[in-house]
Amino acid sequence: MQAQNEQNRTELISKVAAKSGLSKKDSEKAVNAFIETVTEALKAGDEVQLVGFGNFQVKQRTARDGRNPKTGEILKIAAANVPSFKAGQRLKEAVK
Repeated sequence: MQAQNEQNRTELISKVAAKSGLSKKDSEKAVNAFIETVTEALKAGDEVQLVGFGNFQVKQRTARDGRNPKTGEILKIAAANVPSFKAGQRLKEAVK
């Protein structure tokens, strides 16, 4: 299910520029740096905590059985590390 007013990367950069007073080029660098930093931390097995906003972390998904919906055949789904975001209290309250 998609949100009605989805915001893409370009729109996010424009809004960051407007709120911060930075140029769009500098805002793009800041947004990209944030994304790269969080990605690198998660790759290294670290957690990124932004108090009030939320936590980015890697969770271990265990191996499990799945089913091919076309054939009904049972498949083995391998264990995997998956990125996760848990919203902080202030963010939860802001979107109520």
